[in-house]
Amino acid sequence: MPKMKSHSGAGKRFKRTGTGGFKCKQSHKRHILTKKTTKRKRQLRKTAILHPSDTPLVARMLPYS
Repeated sequence: MPKMKSHSGAGKRFKRTGTGGFKCKQSHKRHILTKKTTKRKRQLRKTAILHPSDTPLVARMLPYS
C-alpha cells in the first residue's frame, strides 16, 4: 500500500496538539489594522484551537500528523 499524500496547504496551517486537536493561527490580522483596537490585535496573536466539528476534516488532510 503506498503512502497517502498530505495536503500541503493544511500542513502549513495546522499542527496537532497533544490531546488530538489542532492549533492554528487566527484570522483578521493581515490588513486594515488601523481601525482595530490594540487589545483586539494583541489578542489575535495567540494560536487558536480548531473547533471540534472541523477536526475530522483537517485530520483527513493530514493523515500522518
